[in-house]
Amino acid sequence: MDCRVVVEAAVPVYDVGTADEAVRIAISKTGEMLNPDLNYVEINMGERHCPHCDETLEPAFIAADESLVALELEMTVFNVERDEHASRIARKEIGQRLTNIPLDIVEIEQLPEEDEETTEDEEAEEDEILPEFEDLIDE
Repeated sequence: MDCRVVVEAAVPVYDVGTADEAVRIAISKTGEMLNPDLNYVEINMGERHCPHCDETLEPAFIAADESLVALELEMTVFNVERDEHASRIARKEIGQRLTNIPLDIVEIEQLPEEDEETTEDEEAEEDEILPEFEDLIDE
């Protein structure tokens, strides 16, 4: 089974003035740490929610020109037995490159497997198309 795993990372950023600047720097910093080994990991802004009012907050918290930015790192893990197996692999692969950055699994989604029936249907469609094309050439 293949799974899509989303990992939340708390990335520290220093000497910033705005939340937008902190997010840009955090994405750049994380991309540098992951590349070239994990260039298939997607980096997105994370979501923070107020625990008291359920309001959505900016992904960056700034205090004294320092920021903690919530990012979501998404990767696909192939040939795993269970969701827990997929989460361990994702945490290990990402965690090895993002040292001293806290990680938390946000979501694990099992990807649909390709059906053999779909492949057979596609082959049948191709067989139907080819004879018509050959008939046109003969004319």
